[in-house]
Amino acid sequence: MSLKGTNNAEKIWNFLSGKGLTAYGIAGLMGNLYAESGLIPTNLQNSYEKKLGMNDVEYTAAVDAGTYTNFVRDSAGYGLAQWTYWSRKEALLNYAKAAKTSIGDLETQLGFLWKELNGYTAVLKVLKSAATIREASDIVLTQFERPADQGESVQKARASYGQKYFDQYASTEPQKPAASGSCTAARLLEIAAAEIGYKEKASNAQLDDKTANAGHNNWTKYARDLYAAGYYNGNKNGYAWCDVFVDWCFYQLAGRDAKKAQQVECQTGPYGAGCKWSLSYYKEQGRYFTENPQPGDQIFFTSGGEVSHTGIVESVNGTTIVTIEGNASDQVKRINRKMHDGYTLGFGRPKFDSAGSTPVTPTDPEPEKPTNPSLDLQVGDVVEYTGSIHYASANATSGPKCKPGKAKVTALYPSGKHPVHLIAISGGGSTVYGWVDTALIKKQAEEKWTPKVGDIVDYKGSVHYTSANASTPKGCKGGKAKITQIYRLGSSKHPYHLIRVTGSGATVWGWVDADTFTKA
Repeated sequence: MSLKGTNNAEKIWNFLSGKGLTAYGIAGLMGNLYAESGLIPTNLQNSYEKKLGMNDVEYTAAVDAGTYTNFVRDSAGYGLAQWTYWSRKEALLNYAKAAKTSIGDLETQLGFLWKELNGYTAVLKVLKSAATIREASDIVLTQFERPADQGESVQKARASYGQKYFDQYASTEPQKPAASGSCTAARLLEIAAAEIGYKEKASNAQLDDKTANAGHNNWTKYARDLYAAGYYNGNKNGYAWCDVFVDWCFYQLAGRDAKKAQQVECQTGPYGAGCKWSLSYYKEQGRYFTENPQPGDQIFFTSGGEVSHTGIVESVNGTTIVTIEGNASDQVKRINRKMHDGYTLGFGRPKFDSAGSTPVTPTDPEPEKPTNPSLDLQVGDVVEYTGSIHYASANATSGPKCKPGKAKVTALYPSGKHPVHLIAISGGGSTVYGWVDTALIKKQAEEKWTPKVGDIVDYKGSVHYTSANASTPKGCKGGKAKITQIYRLGSSKHPYHLIRVTGSGATVWGWVDADTFTKA
């Protein structure tokens, strides 16, 4: 096999592209290789050139000729990955001898690198699924290269090197079709949930870092990736991105196969980056509904009679909908909403693999029943989680590990396999952030909070009203706010008056429902 490309970077990218890694995985790995060797396969660790009295070329030639016999034990870093430890250098030398090539041959070192990576299963797993450069870069740094300095500045530097290769080569990477049967609602929700906490950027920099360069200028990795994949009628970075986020999740679901992603998402037109476009596509295919949402549905919201925002339904519990939304207070957020809040417009039903391609008629939801009557759980309860696994959705079949400890109930889905959504409480020892089994929850005795004027709260809603009994809502952004008035609690429709806390991102300034906020 001969490597394809005009320079080392292009040859390495093309070699790794055929190994099942994501573009982020390739970029993260290459950023580390650049930091180690500058992508020069004959690179001898600089500090050893003077010690050994040889430069890169001389050292390589001496090893190849057999005139230098201490290659394995000299502790000098060498090659793309700066292999240093004796057993790894011995394996590299034996690999080159078996291939009858120079120890400094690029193709030989790439073959050896790939052989080594297959022995680092945790690293390879991340490289094959990575959705950010930083995620891939960090796993290579800490579990494969393992230099003495693995600090934050090193992590950022290596990820930035990877970003350059991503920007240069990712847009031309061949699309990889999704595995048959893999485009499911459960996988979509896992992809969306992994993005929670991503903040839009102030500029076209550090797009792959969840929180760095946070700002209000609508720059995101989501628009960048879809533009590179040929979506839309131009680059949508710098524009409102709620619909772009949803499209990106489907694009990842389909293995970055744009055509497959657009089929699943029912996109039949010019693929406009806007809520109205997506809503119209679902309507054209008879897959738009105003009742009975299901996990994985694309949810649409209205303001002033026009569709104005969108997200993904994560779970449904009676009249409460848990969603994952992009461009919600300038970030990706999980939000609890009321189905008939005057803001929710309707739901688009994607063509997931499990549903086939025929229009789906929603069925009546199953009657809700407590999953464990003895616990009598409610949203807001503080509990002790005793388990060690949490799930991305209420019906997921597998999930990552987490630590037990104190957590707060943030959503309930009684008919799900894992019906309770928990978020760890700071200082409580737990790392849970997902859906869990009721049997693993112990309810904590805690004094119930009674909201009062002056309290700072975390407003979860997206509408406010001009009076405590108004019927027409106005759209707003959730976040931290202060209770300034309470009017006829128990008899008025919207008994609490909230005013945003400056700097929190919230825009609420009006009357809201009693169950739309929690104590901050």
